[in-house]
Amino acid sequence: MKLVCDNQATLYIASNPVFHERTKHIEIAFYFVREKILFKDIVTNYVKVMNLQIFSPNPSLVEWYNRCLDVLNNVEKVSQGKDMAEVVQNKVMQFLNGRNGELKLRFERELKAGQYSGFHAECITDTWIGNHRWAFIDLTAGPFSWGPAVGGEGVRTELSLPNVEKTIGAVAEISEEQAEDLLQEAIQEKFAVFGDVQKDHQAIDILLAEIDIYELFAFNHCKGRKVKLALCEELDERMQDLKNELESFENEGSEESHRTKAVDALKRMENWNLFSESYEDYKNYTVARDTFLAHLGATLWGSMRHIISPSLADGAFHYYEKISFQLFFITQEKFRNIKQLPVDLKAIRNGLSSLVLSSQEVMFSPHMLPLSEDPALAMAFSVARRAAAVPLLLVNGTYRKTVRSYLDSSILQHQLQRLNDHGSLKGSHAHSRSTLEVPIFWFIHSDPLLIDKHYQAKALSDMVIVVQSEEPSWESHLQCNGRSLLWDLRKPIKAALAAVSEHLAGMLPLHLVYSQAHETAIEDWIWSVGCNPLSITSQGWHISKFHSDTVARSYVLTALEESIQLVNSAVHRLVMERTSEQTFKVFKSHERELVNKYNYVVSLWRRISTVSGELRYLDALRLLYTLEEASRGFVNYVDTTLASLHPIHCTRQREVKVEFDMTTIPAFLVVFLVLWFVLKPRRAKPKIN
Repeated sequence: MKLVCDNQATLYIASNPVFHERTKHIEIAFYFVREKILFKDIVTNYVKVMNLQIFSPNPSLVEWYNRCLDVLNNVEKVSQGKDMAEVVQNKVMQFLNGRNGELKLRFERELKAGQYSGFHAECITDTWIGNHRWAFIDLTAGPFSWGPAVGGEGVRTELSLPNVEKTIGAVAEISEEQAEDLLQEAIQEKFAVFGDVQKDHQAIDILLAEIDIYELFAFNHCKGRKVKLALCEELDERMQDLKNELESFENEGSEESHRTKAVDALKRMENWNLFSESYEDYKNYTVARDTFLAHLGATLWGSMRHIISPSLADGAFHYYEKISFQLFFITQEKFRNIKQLPVDLKAIRNGLSSLVLSSQEVMFSPHMLPLSEDPALAMAFSVARRAAAVPLLLVNGTYRKTVRSYLDSSILQHQLQRLNDHGSLKGSHAHSRSTLEVPIFWFIHSDPLLIDKHYQAKALSDMVIVVQSEEPSWESHLQCNGRSLLWDLRKPIKAALAAVSEHLAGMLPLHLVYSQAHETAIEDWIWSVGCNPLSITSQGWHISKFHSDTVARSYVLTALEESIQLVNSAVHRLVMERTSEQTFKVFKSHERELVNKYNYVVSLWRRISTVSGELRYLDALRLLYTLEEASRGFVNYVDTTLASLHPIHCTRQREVKVEFDMTTIPAFLVVFLVLWFVLKPRRAKPKIN
């Protein structure tokens, strides 16, 4: 958490419903802690393109900054004069007595058991997603890197974020001595090509070369500084002397070529104000600043795609008032009581409860299924178990081939579905409209076991599969800052919650996003951070407010899409219905009610969209059942209207109208002749014996 309050340039991104006012603008406060200024001039153009609003540092942001600095200063004072063991002990006691339920549960369990092998170092990052609607980027921390150990597209490297030190921060970093060294190097490099000045070149050429050097140095190291260099003041005086010398070449005694060069140089210097504090139009439009602006814009766009409005898995995710988690703990041996299982039931309940919204009710139904007493389940486990040689390329560049034991999710799903068809795994709410049952099959095995070679949990269409084994430090295929990320296979709660969130609402890992340009999913690991189950850089599994918004938005999108499809299908049937004079009066009798029901559905669409835009998702969710009933009511009334029109087509149009013309009678005669020729009686042949 030091990175939150680091005394360096910090980009703070926040989404505040107070500033929305029924718009879809996002509050983006660019606050540089070191200078305490709003970095508005750098991103104004990008924000105009993205239709965003920039707000100055509001009082809450300044208060947050001051509070963080106070905390860091107090921690530093408390830690002075203490050794590392005492500091760690105090921190552990703080966790045990604090409000962080996850850390408290972990420390209590591990300290009582006397096992510390499951504690792994957290991945230090320069980006973070908080528990509420805020996130930040520290543009001067690092360098950091994380992602797959073998590399690939989207891996977080030191070049993934804009570099302040090499662009806009370069001017502020140079000292007086460094400036003098740089000027001497530029002079030596420039005049090295002149050789013998007295013989090869004229005085006017020397003056022009000197002007070029001062011009370049002024733009690179004198412009935009808050503390002016003394060297820049000296160069300002020297530029006046150069200007006077150039004016001496304008007299009639000078050569024509020298006079022309002097006049051109004076015209170029006429509007120069290189070493003053006055504002120039070209001040902020250097190549470095433009590059920084482009990179910052891409970073902001990525943060919106990964944090504020992330991509969702393909599928329909409906809103239910009640969520029933069916926990099936499948073990090799039989346990007398469910409390004897090597799982933290309290942590599992707390984690699953955090995935649902405040308007939903949560129910738990744990079951124990020993393989020794269920032959069908033991056969399903045996058939789905596989082993494969998996090649690994570690962070240090070494190649390793390991044999992994894993469960094939597709085979296991098929076997479990067969068991479910017999009713042995169905709960009491399997066919309820207001309750969703989420079957979670939690396999507990002694040997290291994964799912599909690389995962601890997998979300399937109708179930979630989780595996747990006795390996406390499993070297994964991911790395952070040059070190492999270790998994504790004894506690797959984080992976289980990520899989359940995907099953419930289609939430994907933070590094995955859909690219419209490529028409496929792409990876970007910058925002795979935070104490949430969807990131890889932390062992925490707390759902943030951003993710709760994503869950609610997934339910809203599914309801709106299904309602729109229902209404469009009904309208299409009305369009395809054949009209006539006889059905007009009947249709007019239904017209008013059809329009009223249609307008009611459209008003619900607009109301839900408006409420969702104001981030009042709970209010939007309360309207989903009303929207579903209104949509089905419109569809049913359309079917009723069409059914009332069909008998008219069948009973009132009985006459068959035949039009006669000059060719009708000859056509009938031809038909009669053909029929007579075909059907005329033939003469019987005599029988000859």
